[in-house]
Amino acid sequence: MKKILITGALGQIGSELTMKLREIYGTDNVIATDIKKNDSEAAQNGPFEIVDVTDLNRMGEVASKYNVDTVMHLAALLSATAEAKPVFAWNLNMGGLMNALETARELNAQFFTPSSIGAFGPSTPKDSTPQDTIMRPTTMYGVNKVAGELLADYYFHKFGVDTRGLRFPGLISYVALPGGGTTDYAVEIYYEAIKNKKYISYIDKGTYMDMMYMPDALSAIIDLMEADPTKLIHRNSFNVTAMSFSPEEIASEISLHVPGFEITYAVDPARQKIADSWPNSIDPSAAREEWGFKAEYDLTKMTKDMIEKLTQKIL
Repeated sequence: MKKILITGALGQIGSELTMKLREIYGTDNVIATDIKKNDSEAAQNGPFEIVDVTDLNRMGEVASKYNVDTVMHLAALLSATAEAKPVFAWNLNMGGLMNALETARELNAQFFTPSSIGAFGPSTPKDSTPQDTIMRPTTMYGVNKVAGELLADYYFHKFGVDTRGLRFPGLISYVALPGGGTTDYAVEIYYEAIKNKKYISYIDKGTYMDMMYMPDALSAIIDLMEADPTKLIHRNSFNVTAMSFSPEEIASEISLHVPGFEITYAVDPARQKIADSWPNSIDPSAAREEWGFKAEYDLTKMTKDMIEKLTQKIL
């Protein structure tokens, strides 16, 4: 990677990935794009262009302008929002992905896009979900992700585009606020713990979902993109995870740092239904074997860091 274009660069992953890549590859070599500009560091401290990912000509114009050799396509509507707006989600998620793949094909660029545990469904094995298994999601977001994995594979086999991807679990970060995902409770709970010492969870107790701290997610993206392509059997997409926990378990860990913290429950049926269709835990062994994936943060280490960083940010 020498010249990198990022779509959705001001989102939860993009806002941090942009800055991380600029540290490694140089500020001028990472071009952030999104549908509108804000005052975030990612938008202000380096190249930024307005790009609507449903506009193929605009995306290609910007990619050619900067002579990029890598396209990282992050723009997407997330699970809960996509379920509320399924037609819009299909048009944005699939249309944007096709345009990004076409841009990469035209420029002979390396390509990355994230998939998700949302690609799995209720008929998928729930525990230690394998890399290769049945995938019959029951959400529009999940359908988009399965179709996206297959489409990226198609571009590799048909056109030789060097496509790569990761099936992310819920991502937890102190930098950017969540943007409409089912696992967002695991970010919101930290904010509410520090501000109010209580949290009302829309996900029911006993509901396990895989999670990962953002520093591990960023490292995984970079490590995968730098990996030897001859060793990659699974390109789109690798299971990756760092931990699996329920709402009461994360609340218990937080209470060690925030005395008196309490969690109560007001379950959102729509988001609970999505959560129940996903695995309790997934198996990342293919990622370990093919490119050396390793997560550094578990629930204890992540919670300590989140509390420290958010306390400085909020108070």
